[in-house]
Parts: sequence; structure tokens; C-alpha cells
Amino acid sequence: MFNKAITVLILGFYSVFCSAQQVRPAKSSEIYRDLKTLKNIPKVLYLAAHPDDENTGLLSWLINDQNVETGYLSLTRGDGGQNLLGTEQGAALGLIRTHELLEARKLDGAQQFFTRAIDFGFSKNTTDTFKQWDENSITADVVWVIRKFRPDVIICRFPATAAAGHGQHAASAVVAEKAFKLAGDKNAFPDQLKYVKVWQPKRVLWNTFRFGAVNTTAENQLKITVGQYDAQLGMGYGELAGLSRSLHKSQGAGTQSVAGIKTEYFSHVAGEPAKSTLFDGISKNWTAQGNADIDQSLDKIISDFNFNQPDLSLPALLALRKKVMALKDSNLKKDKIKSLDQIILNCAGFMGEVVTNQAEAVAGDQYNFRLNLISRAENPVVLENVKWLNQSESFTRKLSKDSLITIEHKIQIPADAALTEPYWLAKPATDAATFSVPNETLIGLPEAESPLNVLLDLKIGTEKFQVRLPLSFKKLDPVRGDVVEALRIIPALELKFAQPLYLIKENEDLNLSLNFKVNSNKQFGNGKVNLMFNGERLGGGDLKSINGKEFTVDYVVPKTKLASINSNRLQLDANFVLDGITYNKKQVLIQYPHLPSLQYFAPATVAVMKGDIQAKVKKVGYVEGAGDFIPEFLRIAGIQVDVLKDGDFYGNPDMSGGNGSLTKLSQYDAIVLGVRANNTEKKLGRWMPFLWSYVKAGGNLVMQYNTNQDTTVNQLGIYNFSIANKRVTEENTAVQFLDPNHKLLNYPNKITTDDFNGWVQERGAYFPDQWDSAYKPLFEMHDTGEAPLRGSTLYAKYGKGNFIYTPLAFFRQLPAGNVGAARLFLNFLSAQKN
Repeated sequence: MFNKAITVLILGFYSVFCSAQQVRPAKSSEIYRDLKTLKNIPKVLYLAAHPDDENTGLLSWLINDQNVETGYLSLTRGDGGQNLLGTEQGAALGLIRTHELLEARKLDGAQQFFTRAIDFGFSKNTTDTFKQWDENSITADVVWVIRKFRPDVIICRFPATAAAGHGQHAASAVVAEKAFKLAGDKNAFPDQLKYVKVWQPKRVLWNTFRFGAVNTTAENQLKITVGQYDAQLGMGYGELAGLSRSLHKSQGAGTQSVAGIKTEYFSHVAGEPAKSTLFDGISKNWTAQGNADIDQSLDKIISDFNFNQPDLSLPALLALRKKVMALKDSNLKKDKIKSLDQIILNCAGFMGEVVTNQAEAVAGDQYNFRLNLISRAENPVVLENVKWLNQSESFTRKLSKDSLITIEHKIQIPADAALTEPYWLAKPATDAATFSVPNETLIGLPEAESPLNVLLDLKIGTEKFQVRLPLSFKKLDPVRGDVVEALRIIPALELKFAQPLYLIKENEDLNLSLNFKVNSNKQFGNGKVNLMFNGERLGGGDLKSINGKEFTVDYVVPKTKLASINSNRLQLDANFVLDGITYNKKQVLIQYPHLPSLQYFAPATVAVMKGDIQAKVKKVGYVEGAGDFIPEFLRIAGIQVDVLKDGDFYGNPDMSGGNGSLTKLSQYDAIVLGVRANNTEKKLGRWMPFLWSYVKAGGNLVMQYNTNQDTTVNQLGIYNFSIANKRVTEENTAVQFLDPNHKLLNYPNKITTDDFNGWVQERGAYFPDQWDSAYKPLFEMHDTGEAPLRGSTLYAKYGKGNFIYTPLAFFRQLPAGNVGAARLFLNFLSAQKN
């Protein structure tokens, strides 16, 4: 399972998990908390399925009140969810949610772990879940994290039963209990034991809950009071938890910061039962481990700690370091030395960074960097050596108190430096439910430590320290101030199609005109651009010279060539070949204000939809909801799309049939409401009367799915219907047409069951379960073994117009290039043209 050649990478597991680009001193209150945490031996691992499953209130209490080292293990990165911020889905969304978790962990102080499991979307039970997930490989990942982190207590968010409410939730409890039993077994996953020792936690508990009408708590369960006020934080732990959880912005998981104490409940799952505390029967301090002198030293350091002059603690901390280094337990020593060294650097007020003026670099090129160093300690920190990636420079330089020093140096990026991207996206996934990783010692890490570091050898007192400073980019932003981010390594040349999707209508006698952009990050000589399908070259051209400029290559695929390809969805690839090297990557850059710039690389490919795809609309109004691809798809289909804003609804609604405020809305052949518009657009309440007037006067309104959480409008439809958490998760389940002759199924595209082939992740979610008799349901479908559902699309005539409510997952199908879904959605838009 594990590669001996990369043993050194295991050390990254114990590095600071947030990819900080600077080493900066912590606040005195944080140093004080870390000193108290250094006194405590136990660790807690909280475990669930998704990034937004963690109980931040309990995490905050464990870390800041109990001063116990705590980690959160999310089996997935949340790749299968919906994005309230933008159009990213799948792996890109998982990358966003990974970093939202890391930002949350910066607030509450917990560590963060993941497995290789991909969130493939909602599943209804563990049977469905383990049809996708490999239970054995996920269990192995959890065992690895347990053996590396060495927790004494494992707390599950969910039970292994239907009460979990989601198959992946329940599966997290299944693998937690299984991993608990195997982590201490030397015969289980023996390849791991080249790097770690077996470890047996004391117990597994289930953190029971009250979620809505579901109450799994009971008075005979273990009860813990949390949420207390912390004067050093200036808030209670429940308030801190609200701030932490509200960083899950893409999920829309904003949570109130609730002051005051509350009770958390725990049910026994496995191991030795806990009767009065989470830590019953566990050695909690150094004295219990036979190291009373360390406890005594720490007690003295804590009692003498000066919040205004933390450097006064340095002599005692350096003496303590010698005692910890003498420990025989190598794992305990490694853990505590890592924490203690960070405390010492923090008390010294040490800051270091290695920065350049540009965000991106190419392997093999040379760049100007600045090494900025400062210490705030009265007794100086001494810089003894700097290793600039591939060369060392000796110093004997004291860092005078509060005096910044800057050393300029040219650094050549190694020619073999890897592109900057998440390790779990560097290779194609093993399958639809499991990420592939370059080496398996990275499992568990939220991200890999940067391999491009300047190494500092420091001396504080008589003790020596090595500090890693990653190569970074620094700029002054006029709004955000100093922005320091990782230096991103990019390819020397990138290719990207000008649009994410192309659409060919078989009824139109047109060739396919493609454009793809070539962006070189250095000068190139002659090369050849190729357009490929299934390994066959469709065309391309020779490029004489490229010199750091983006330009567009145009190519026309003849219709006769397209007609010979027997598929309604094609994947075309572009590459550039020069001197035997093939460049075929496109950069995907994700930038949101609450996150660092995120980058990964994808193949330079594009999907082409080909088939009998007709639309009878020319102009569509769109009310934005949570980010989705539909407006872009409609524009690719040749339809004008206007995103509607407040001003487009000016005027007085005229529900009697006059045109009042309809002068603007009546120009649209259809108006579409984006997914979850009722959850995200707070002006929808005052817009709805205008939309109903538009329908009554002859308009066509298509509304996509909404949830019942944080709604703006109580009654979404012209006629009543109620939304339930009912869904069809089996994307290939049979679909029955309730009225095959209905106009929405026949114009302008004749819809058949073939149009439901090849759907991805799900059929749809949040189906209505009750509706007024004025509505006509179009389809019946259901997951295996469940009752038929008819709420996937409701149609109603109102006045001269049409209203359609459809929670079918068009927002997933259209980016995936599903022709059948496109035909059906265009029928919905064309309803008033029939």
C-alpha cells in the first residue's frame, strides 16, 4: 500500500494544516491556550461524512475549554453538493469546501483530515452508499488517520442507522466503528506499519442530536455542558462555533452565534463505556504518564505567563524542551515537540516570509525573492543558515528586537517542479467515488505541504530550530491590504477552449467552428496544435512562434465528419506538441474573497452536444439563484439571456389582466428561476406578483428546485404545492410518462425515455409531495424499493400563460453535456410557442 521512497512525506502530516504562507506569531491568548493544551495528553477525533457535518460547538469547547488536541475527519470534501457562490461543481466545489473547512479550523483551532472518498451525492442508506464507495479502502483511510493522529476518543456525528438521514452519514458511523476495531490490530492493513504503529483508542461515542423533528438524545446518555463564556475569546464557545461554521459559505451553512451554555449528549458505540466524562479511564496529564517534572514545569510557565511579554517565558520553555526531547515514547515526543517549538517561536515573536511580486512561476525560470525576518524577543533569535532550495548560505546574524531585516535573493524554480494543484486532483480519480493520490502517505491531509521552501536554521538560547518558509507571492490590494498567497507553479504553455460546451443541431446544415486559446508563459519556437477525438487527429495547425501572448486558434470540423461519429456527446481534446513534449492542460483558477486563490489543472477538453436539439425561443429572462450553468448553456444554444434585476420589475403589478408592469417582462419568451432562487434571492417576494402577471398575460415561467430552508416566499406556485425532501438519487432509474401526448413532451422536441439516458448523479431532489389539482404531473419515477414519486415536474395553465415547476437536476445535466436533458429543458422554455 505504501511506497518506502516517500517516507519523508509522512512528516507533513504533523505540519501546520492551514497552508500559511508566512510564519507569524500567535496572539498571547492563543499561546496561553496552547500552553494549557501542552499539559493534556488525550486527543479527540470527531468523524462525519461531509464538510458541514461537524459540531463546531463541541470542537470549540474541546479545544478552548478542555484544551484537548482535537481533529475533524470528514470522509469527503463535499464534492457532490450545491454551490451557493458560483457555478463550480464536483471536484472544484470540493476544493472550495476543503479550504472553507481550513478557514473554519483557523477559528476554532481543530485540525482537519479527509479520506479519498468522493461525495457522489445523496444516498438513502448504507447499502446504496457502499455500492459506490469501497468500504474497505475508506476503512483503511480512517485506520491510517487513527494510527497517525492517535486519538483516545472517537466521536461520530451520526449513527449507523436510518436516523442518520443520509446514507453517507450512516456509512461514516459504520467505517468509524470498523476502523476503531482494526486500528490496534497488527494484521489489519499491515503495509501502514512501515510508517506507523498500531493504536487503539479507548472508545467510540455517538454525539446524539436534535435535528428538526428528529430527537435522538435521551436523559440516560452521557451529558456534557458546553458553550461557556471565555474571557480570552470575548465570547462563549457557541458564539465561536457560529462564526466558524458560517465560513461554509458555498454550502450556505451560516449559523447563529448562540450565547449561553447547552448540553451535548453522547451514546456509547464501542470500546470502554464512559460514565462521567469523555475521558474516563484515560491518562490526562504528564504525571499520569510518569513525567511529573514536565507537569510541574508547565504549571510554573502557565502561572508566570506574561500576556504583554510572552518572550519572558522563553528560558523556561527552552529548559522544558530538553525534558520533552528526553522522552522515550517517540510518538508522544514528536507530537509535543512540534507543539512546543511552535509555542517557542510564537513567544519569540518570530515572523518570516519569502515573497516575490508575481503570483505565478514556470519551472526552470528564475525569480527575485525577498526574505523578510523579524523577532520581538529581548534575547535575540540568531539566523545561522538559509537554504535557498538548491544552495545554502551561512549566517551568524542576530535578529534585533522588533527590527525587520530583508535579504534579497534570486531563486531558480527547479526544472522538475510539479504544478501547483491539490494532490487528490493531480491524477484522474480511481473511479467515480474514490480519488487517486500520488502516494498514499498523503491520505488524511487536507492538502500537501509545499515542496518549494526556503529552510532557515535558527538558534534560540542553546536550542536549534528549523523553519520552513514556502515560496510566496505578496501584493498590496487597495481593498484587502497585504495579500500573501502561495506561489503557483503553472505550465510553460496552456490550452483552453474558448467556451465550456459546444452544441450542434442536426437539423441545421452547419459545420462546427471551434476556438481554443493558447497561452504561453515563455517563448516557444515552432510547434503543432492538434484537435483530437478518440485518439484520431481531426485537424490543427503549425505555429511558427509563441512569445508569452494569448491567442486563439480557430478550426472548423466539417459536418460530414461530425455526421460519421455515432454519438450525441463528443469529447474533443486539444494539445500542443513541441520538441517531443506534449502540453494539454488548462488552468482552473478559483478566487473568492474569503479564500486564498485556488488552482488545479484539467485536460484541455470540451464536450460537444450533437443531436436533434430544437428551441423555439429567442429571448429569456433569468432570475439568479444558487450558481448554475444554465444561463451560459442557453447562450451557447443561441438564446439571448438577460439576468433580471430589481429595475426590470418596476411598475405596479396588475393581477386583473392589464399589462401594468409587464412592459419589460413581456419581451421574454420565457422567464427561468435559477436553482434555489427562493432561498438566495431576498427580493423574490416583491417580484413574484409581477411574475404571476407576466404568466397571466401570456408568459411562460419555469421554476427550478428550491428547499424549505431560509425561504423568501411561502407560496411559490400560482396554485399551492408543498416541497418535501423527496428525491430520486438513482440517475438511471426508469421514468414513466404520465401523459405522453402532453405538449411539453412533444414540442419542439419529441421526448422519449431515451432522453433520460446518461444522466449524472441524480434525477432530481426536493420534489413536491402535495399539489393543487390545477397542476398536471408529467413523470413518475422512484429509487429501488421506494414508492413512486410524481413531483419531478408540475405543469399548470394560468390565464394565457404557463407555469412549470421542475426539481429535475438540469443544473447538473447541462454542464455534463446531456443532450436529452437539453431537449427537455428547451421544451419547457418553448411551452408558450406551441
